[in-house]
Amino acid sequence: MRDSSLGGQVGVCPDEAPRSPVWGPLRMPPVTCGGLSLALELPALIRQLRAAWRARRGGHLGPERSQASTWVEAEKEEEVEEVKHDIEDRSAHLEADGRLNTGHAGVLLVERRGSYPLIDLRILKSNSLVTLLCHLFNVYGLIHHFQLDMVKLHRFLGMVQEDYHSQNPYHNAVHAADVTQAMYCYLKEPKLAEQLSPLDVFLGLMAAAAHDVDHPGVNQPFLIKTRHHLASLYQNTSVLESHHWRSTVGMLRESGLLSHLPADMSQDIEQQLGSLILATDISRQNEFLLTFREHLDNQDLDLQLASHRHFILQIALKCADVCNPCRVWELSRQWSERVCEEFYRQGDLERKFDLEISPLCNQQADSVPAIQTGFISYIVEPLFEEWHRFTEPSLLSRTMMGHLHKNKARWSRLRYAHTPPDTQTHPSAEEPQPEGARARTRMRDLDSDPHCSFGYQCHVEPQSGSGPAL
Repeated sequence: MRDSSLGGQVGVCPDEAPRSPVWGPLRMPPVTCGGLSLALELPALIRQLRAAWRARRGGHLGPERSQASTWVEAEKEEEVEEVKHDIEDRSAHLEADGRLNTGHAGVLLVERRGSYPLIDLRILKSNSLVTLLCHLFNVYGLIHHFQLDMVKLHRFLGMVQEDYHSQNPYHNAVHAADVTQAMYCYLKEPKLAEQLSPLDVFLGLMAAAAHDVDHPGVNQPFLIKTRHHLASLYQNTSVLESHHWRSTVGMLRESGLLSHLPADMSQDIEQQLGSLILATDISRQNEFLLTFREHLDNQDLDLQLASHRHFILQIALKCADVCNPCRVWELSRQWSERVCEEFYRQGDLERKFDLEISPLCNQQADSVPAIQTGFISYIVEPLFEEWHRFTEPSLLSRTMMGHLHKNKARWSRLRYAHTPPDTQTHPSAEEPQPEGARARTRMRDLDSDPHCSFGYQCHVEPQSGSGPAL
């Protein structure tokens, strides 16, 4: 699908009258929902949801306990349970860890390097994505507003979660829940929250949850050079994103979640979901970033227009998809190591089948610090600098930018600490530039890079000090 355009560049939906009577006004949630702070990271959020549900059902802790006490006790129970099932979990993980669904049935990989960190894999076996989406739909009143059948909603969300590959170190259901949690925080931004319709919120949360569904753990160039059927089906263009969207539409129809809505309304929802999910194709990064910057420079964003709100939802989803460098170091580092592990697995497959090893996928040549330094510099930082401007800036945005700059500096130190002295070009030797100038320089580097079709993956050659190859 080729998206229609806003200003001739970026896919959007048709305009609708502000405050359309079809959807009605949005009931805004409180700053904290059920005592859950927006600052919570995903594992803590899931633990608190479970504990809150136990308390609501009158669990063994008893109604007389305070909610805070309930959460503390629940976390202790989780720790005991984790120790109890540790051997079973590790065994199951290693078994799953040895396989990768790439179209080569039965391909076994060598035992993994064991370097990527221990995000609690029990979450992968739970209903984290289902639990989170049901909670957020309830918080926003979307179930009542759209008259959703809870059985069909649970069926659909269960299908989405099951379609994520738990053996992927990065592109799994926990990543989907992580992006959904970030999207929720961005929908709460004061600049945006008051303008959103229930349809906007529904689309934003649904797209975040399903944006990487059925991801095979390899990138688009791998699918193209192995002549995968998806590459042929989508003509080598936004292959993965098109598959994520079409898979989501198939599950929506199979579950019957929107079957009670008029046909034109459900079709419109499907098309807008496609526009949002296709926006996560980072080979289109400059297209969106330039349009976003022009709107901010011209101060002509009108969030009363459905098309402009949809464009901001696209930007918000792009931010949520790559926001892990904006989180605290310990969490950010874990996701960074996991995505690099997924790259290295692809490199192992390419080596096994005598294919050219893709950029970022050779563990001997592409270190985690080098990959992350380039990714932050050329993808994440330019995007969040503009989001920072859009939010004017908000407390959340200032906090994220603080984490981003600290994490970039830390990865840079780690990168140059392991680079031979005669090949180093230390960042401190670079002349300081204003933030806007740095962003524009990075974008020029991206535009001139011959490997731009590699999309998501930012590759830095530490020996030459060259720009990224995407």
